[in-house]
Amino acid sequence: MTAVKIIKVLGTSEESWEDAAHEAVEEASQTIDDIHGIEVEDWTANVEDGQVTEYKTTVEVAFPVHHGE
Repeated sequence: MTAVKIIKVLGTSEESWEDAAHEAVEEASQTIDDIHGIEVEDWTANVEDGQVTEYKTTVEVAFPVHHGE
């Protein structure tokens, strides 16, 4: 049986929500091994003068718990 840990990570992008999700995974993968998947939990954005200026994506990152570490 494998135990899985899930954490929330916020990614940001000036281009799109998809890019924000990619950024979240890239950043998380710098300190987390064996990321198995993500679930997009929330999509938000900053707006200035009627224009979206920054996309934000909150993702849940899933990875296995390695015993003895």
